[in-house]
Amino acid sequence: MKSTGIKISLYLNYFVFAILLNSVGIVILKSQTIYGVDEVAASTLELFKDLPIAIISFVIASFLPRIGYKKSMLTGLFLVTLGCIQMYYANSFLGAKILFAIVGVSFALIKISVYSLIGLIVDNQKEHNSLMSSVEGVFMIGIALAYFLFPAFNNDSDPNSWLNVYWFLAALSGISFVILYLIKFDEGDEIPGVDLVDDAKQMMLLLTKILVLVFIISAFLFVMVEQGIMSWLPTFNSRVLKLPENVGIMMASILAISLAIGRLTAGFVTKYFSWFWVVSISTLIAMLIVVLILPKAIGIEVVEINSLFDIPLIGFVFPLVGLFIAPIYPLLNSAILSVLPKKLHSPMTGLIVIFSALGGTLGSRIIGWLFKNLGAHKAFYFLLIPMGLLIVAFYILNKLTLKAAKLAAVKQ
Repeated sequence: MKSTGIKISLYLNYFVFAILLNSVGIVILKSQTIYGVDEVAASTLELFKDLPIAIISFVIASFLPRIGYKKSMLTGLFLVTLGCIQMYYANSFLGAKILFAIVGVSFALIKISVYSLIGLIVDNQKEHNSLMSSVEGVFMIGIALAYFLFPAFNNDSDPNSWLNVYWFLAALSGISFVILYLIKFDEGDEIPGVDLVDDAKQMMLLLTKILVLVFIISAFLFVMVEQGIMSWLPTFNSRVLKLPENVGIMMASILAISLAIGRLTAGFVTKYFSWFWVVSISTLIAMLIVVLILPKAIGIEVVEINSLFDIPLIGFVFPLVGLFIAPIYPLLNSAILSVLPKKLHSPMTGLIVIFSALGGTLGSRIIGWLFKNLGAHKAFYFLLIPMGLLIVAFYILNKLTLKAAKLAAVKQ
């Protein structure tokens, strides 16, 4: 199987969806300023995005191999292309709801397919670790780009100018569709069960495995940390560092960029070092940044700040925590998928998506509660708890994956 073309397609697919998924905050703002909806109504766009991801992942993950990964990704790209075009012409809050519902459904199809295909085009765990990290790194580049792409199409003299970005995104997803359509590859013939009912049963049986349970706890804890920081860093920048709103948003992009660099770097590093040592050392450094750097960032003497260049250097250091938490998610996913039979990769990815969504939602809500009740100065210190638990989980997961790999080798 020629993997180069497949890898390019996987990168491009993930890149497109990273931009669309991360644009929800921008569209929430536009919905208030242009479509005249209030904050509560605008916030429902998150629900329209996340709920379809969870539902589709739960409903179809176990039998997606029967549908075919290529067909699933083509369907997702086709739907999101139509979604972008309808958003341009609808130019309404209802159009935004439809767009994010389509994005949610399509991303579930894409992510499950991408994670499953990675297992088909690599030969060993180190290759799996590397490709998973680089794919997730490209995803973070897309997230960072969204902070600059939407403003690039925005013109203050024309309130509808920002909608032109959807023609660009429709073209990008269309190109990805064509590239994927032209690629020929063998998807394998391993299916979880003997029929649709048994497929779903195999997904549920995964939850009885101690290896899977430890992984789910690890993924849950990590996403709680990542989303807690990503969701509330702009608020921290505004309340604690006293940054103007636009400067605070640009500062938040530094976190996304550092996450991208961290994941791409991890893709290279894990070719030579065990995933366990990479994530353990990275987490310890992230904890040190919270303990040592965060107090200094909080203690910055507030001066008049009108651009990024006015911010003291220490203010840039805390967002660099992304460099060190970045490798954790893709390497955890790779660790579990690389020791499971390929026929279980699709249902396992469904569980990854579901519990990642739950961890992200809970993490954001907990940090939000801490911001309100303890203050922005103290909220991020809570993250030391799940980080500490993660290191314990890494140790247990490493022992279990090594045992599972040895058993798999014996069976072969």
